Amino acid sequence: MEKTVLITGASRGIGFALAQQFLKNGFNVIATSRTGKIENIIHKNFEVLELDLSNEKTINNLAQILQNKNIKIDILINNAGIGPDLYTHEPEKESFKQTFDVNVSGTVFLTELLSPHINDGGKIINISSKMGSINMCVLTDSVAYRMSKTALNMYTKILVNRLLGKQLIAAIHPGWVRTTIAKGNVNGRLSPDESASKIFDFVISDFETGTFWDIETQSKIEW
Repeated sequence: MEKTVLITGASRGIGFALAQQFLKNGFNVIATSRTGKIENIIHKNFEVLELDLSNEKTINNLAQILQNKNIKIDILINNAGIGPDLYTHEPEKESFKQTFDVNVSGTVFLTELLSPHINDGGKIINISSKMGSINMCVLTDSVAYRMSKTALNMYTKILVNRLLGKQLIAAIHPGWVRTTIAKGNVNGRLSPDESASKIFDFVISDFETGTFWDIETQSKIEW
């Protein structure tokens, strides 16, 4: 039976590479972008929906489309995220709010609305970062980004408790990836394709629910 994955933030970077990876492996892929369009992927099992996690209307619309079409998904990958304060050292009000609107509020309330559409035995994957690990924090930069990922990790743990025995839940650190999220990432150790390949292998595995997984080291991260 064909399985369906929904990937947020798939217009470029890791999300785009993940969409390609799942299509290559026989999945139906529902991908989201802010414009409702994704260039350079044409596939019979590929559908693009509009989603801006800072816009409640698009969140509600996406959930309504799934309901109207009676679409069930097997895997939800919350990949969309922003980091406007990455590598800066002082929090700034507007970028702080933008970061939490997308990385926390939007992601949480999208997941809550999509939860009824996820099959029993399905999976919810939150693309987090080891920068959100409290135990590992030794630096002072990227205040909003770090805090948003810490909040996302807590939501991951809450989902683990709520959905125990029903669905598998995990947070993933995708590695230091060469993406456009910040200037410093142009020197990342992994390409989006390399990161996506490792993420795919983890997602389709029989992982332990509640895992915070480092793609680069292939090991668990302390929360």
